Amino acid sequence: MGKTPVKMKAVVYALSPFQQKVMPGLWKDIPGKIHHKVSENWISATLLVTPLVGVYTYVQNFQEKEKMEHRY
Repeated sequence: MGKTPVKMKAVVYALSPFQQKVMPGLWKDIPGKIHHKVSENWISATLLVTPLVGVYTYVQNFQEKEKMEHRY
């Protein structure tokens, strides 16, 4: 009861360099796709962007206070 080797054929997919319409579906209805993604994920986007904006604002305010500190 030994194992017998089985020959397998490999399938190779390739695109012709002369094919002009490789991915036309990506560029169809771009505004609609973007609107769908934003409306679908607005909570996640808000939770990502809010801390970044807060930290940036804090750093800018801190640097401005440091610059003005010597005047008092």
